[in-house]
Amino acid sequence: KLEELGLREKVILEASGNISLDTVKEFASSGVDVLSIGMLTHSYKSIDFSLEIRR
Repeated sequence: KLEELGLREKVILEASGNISLDTVKEFASSGVDVLSIGMLTHSYKSIDFSLEIRR
């Protein structure tokens, strides 16, 4: 529909949710512009660290 209305070049389409490394090619070939893959970060333990900047 966006293409029919001449709007496809004016929007960025993002796919997100249930995307894994096994399904990323399928999503990428769907015509979206951006993929969000949360599994790259949400499944790992975090590290507690800080950064102190002194002047």
